[in-house]
Order: sequence, then C-alpha cells, then structure tokens
Amino acid sequence: MNLVINHLTIKSPEQHLFDDVCINVEPGEVVTLMGPSGCGKSTLLSVIAGHLSPVFSISGSITLNNINVLNLAPDQRRIGILFQDDLLFPHLNVWENLAFALPKTITGSQRKMEALSTLQRIGLDDLADKMPAHISGGQRARISLMRMLLSKPCAVLLDEPFSKLDKVLREEFREFVFNQIKKQNVPALMVTHDDADIPAGTAALHWPWH
Repeated sequence: MNLVINHLTIKSPEQHLFDDVCINVEPGEVVTLMGPSGCGKSTLLSVIAGHLSPVFSISGSITLNNINVLNLAPDQRRIGILFQDDLLFPHLNVWENLAFALPKTITGSQRKMEALSTLQRIGLDDLADKMPAHISGGQRARISLMRMLLSKPCAVLLDEPFSKLDKVLREEFREFVFNQIKKQNVPALMVTHDDADIPAGTAALHWPWH
C-alpha cells in the first residue's frame, strides 16, 4: 500500500508551480517535504486529496495501491489529513467524534464499542463523555489523529500538524503520530517548516523536490 507521485506537473494560468516531481512513500513511512512559502507544498497535498481548484492543470500520476487517484473523487481516495487545528466537532463528545469517522459497515452499538476501545488503547478512556472544549489541546490533538485513522485511510497527509503546539507537547505528539502511522502501516507525506519534526532515519525532500 504505497503512495507514488510520478512525473507530476502542476500549473495555473499565471504560473508553473512545479515540474516532474517524483516521490515514493512506503507503508509505515513518513516522507517530509520542506520548502519556502509559496513553493507549492500545500498545493501538492490538495492535489493528492483531490481538493485542488479546477483552475490548475495537472499532468503525471498519483497512485495508491497501483490505482491512479487523480481519476477518483475525493471521498473515494481514502486519504486522511491531519491539519494544524484539531477540527473536532464541538457539539459531539469525544467518543461520538471518534465514532463519526468509522466506516459505514460498522453499525449500531458496535460504533460506540470501537470508539471506546480506541480511547482505551491510547490511555484516554476517561475522556469518553467529555466535550472537546473541556479537554486539553494535547488530548484534542490525539483524538483528532485517532479519528482520522479510524476512517481506515490508505495514505495520510500531515499538514504542519505540530506547528500550534508548545515545545514539550509538540515533541510528545510528534512521537505519538509517527508511532500510530507505523502501527497502521500506512504511507504518510508531511509538510513542515521545522527540521526537528523530521522523524529520525527518514527521507526529507528539500525544495525543489527532485
């Protein structure tokens, strides 16, 4: 289940964003993209997720499990995204937030059981009935990651997910994220401005990404 970006070129009527980008991300691996503002990091994530504005033209391919996802609608790509903000639903409690992400094949009381099991696995089962506004930023970040992973993505995009956390929390959450990605054995592509975010022994591509 690897993510392969092959000879990708993206341009708009005003500019050429990048040419002939090739990136291969193996299962359980985190590949990091570094580069200055405006070089197209977030645009690349939008292309992979299927959210890029139609004003851009794209050539090349992005394959996941040997399927070119550029031909699929965003909801068919099974790509999870972790942003800077946790984006939890404020009107749902913690277990309901987790249950929301579960595949539709899991029904009835099984949804709550899966959510509670996930909380127990990460040591946060005491938060099950709490609302997002009543838990800490670090707890919300963990819940947000697990909600995304419960949707069973085939690949994960990390869009500067640590940038709003303080230094100590950032280090803890970073390790938690990378461990969970390894456990789920999914390929992950991360955008960051901080060299300290790069997992030890992994690939980091600096602009231009060739």
